[in-house]
Amino acid sequence: MSLRFFDAAMRQMRPFVPLEPGKVGIYLCGATVQSPPHIGHLRSAVAFDVLVRWLARSGYAVTLIRNVTDIEDKILAKSAAAGQQWWAWAMENERAFTAAYDAVGVLPPSYEPRATGHVPEMIELMQRLLDAGHAYVAGEGDVYFDVRSYPEYGALTNQRIEEMVPAPDSAETPDECKRDPRDFALWKAPKPGEPANASWATPFGRGRPGWHLECSAMARRYLGDSFDIHGGGLDLRFPHHENEQAQSRGAGFGFAQYWLHNGWVTQGGAKMSKSLGNGLLVTEVLSHTRAAVLRYAMTAVQYRSMLEWTDDTLGEAEATWDRFAGFIERAVEAVGAVDDDEIAKVDLPAEFSAAMDDDLNVPAALVVVHERLKAGNTALAERDLPAARAALVHLRGMLDVLGLDPAGPQWSARGDDDRYAQALGKVVAAELAARADARAARDFATSDAIRDRLAAAGVVVEDSPAGARWSLAATREDEN
Repeated sequence: MSLRFFDAAMRQMRPFVPLEPGKVGIYLCGATVQSPPHIGHLRSAVAFDVLVRWLARSGYAVTLIRNVTDIEDKILAKSAAAGQQWWAWAMENERAFTAAYDAVGVLPPSYEPRATGHVPEMIELMQRLLDAGHAYVAGEGDVYFDVRSYPEYGALTNQRIEEMVPAPDSAETPDECKRDPRDFALWKAPKPGEPANASWATPFGRGRPGWHLECSAMARRYLGDSFDIHGGGLDLRFPHHENEQAQSRGAGFGFAQYWLHNGWVTQGGAKMSKSLGNGLLVTEVLSHTRAAVLRYAMTAVQYRSMLEWTDDTLGEAEATWDRFAGFIERAVEAVGAVDDDEIAKVDLPAEFSAAMDDDLNVPAALVVVHERLKAGNTALAERDLPAARAALVHLRGMLDVLGLDPAGPQWSARGDDDRYAQALGKVVAAELAARADARAARDFATSDAIRDRLAAAGVVVEDSPAGARWSLAATREDEN
């Protein structure tokens, strides 16, 4: 079977044919760094990490661009409430996201551009849209995309303009300033009370970027006028991805050739989010769960499916991870270690490759993994060392594609527990830095909230003349 994906724009499976043979360009919508990450934020990063790993294993040279939105309404509001500079608030949370990605073995992107570093590209794109008649200046610093000027608007999500809800910024924009309530902001004038350094001078007036504009500008900057795959969470299809496509193609660019969207992490059927109060912070989960186990839980569900998070999710993932790790440890004791280069080059089972080629069907691929695991355990029991070694090599090769090889560098360099502890330390350090800034600003409500949040995750904070120190709370086993 040749590689194929479910293209959300076409709403059907399509064979994957890259624009340039042997090369793949991917743009993935990354974090809006308004708060520390919860596990729902990891779903997209892990899903597309599996995609990158499979494409690389299939012989492609992959360029992955994962952006950071570091200027946005909620960043300004939350930083102001905490008494911090908006850029400092954004950086603290960006570091927390990076630590979370590292903890679960997400490979770093080829480039990770920030929105604030690409204002010139945004100005250029706005000018092209104005010249093409797809945008208009509504006032000093306010530029909008005219959705009715672009006949294909709504094609990505299969909607008619008349059936769409007004753009989210309509509530704060007088109707007379926009030609249509559905027009969306490309550039936004500063609001009263916002920091002066949160805006940039442009030919259209001083302001800051609209969310959609930044992604189109950065995708073109690093991947060109046309590129292969645009990815992101299912919740981004509308309005974000619809607007990206409209403004990029309205400016004359081919933009994304395939659209891939991952499902959410849900609890009780509802999307996990801070607004619903059901977000599980990565720091909280990693305080009692090995990072590899969390990675398995995120990976085992096909990327387009919803991942329902229950009390059993991590328990099942932990049992499976221990079976993988246990076999590999016993097999290495019996037949010796296998070189990582051999793992990288081994021909994978045809059934596994067929499953991965079928829109990254990880559940079907894991069936093959478990079959090889069973065969390997049987071989060990029967002292059939050649068969045991073959199972070891194939098992590690398949798990490597999924970022789940217990003997690979991510999980075995200093032992899984030590690596997860290091990652936890980075995430907690980001939280403590935010707390220190809050205390310096005499924002004790935020400081106490951070301390309580860490305590709920099992992290004890002690203040000393040299600064805050942290440790894991003692368990009953520790006390006994």
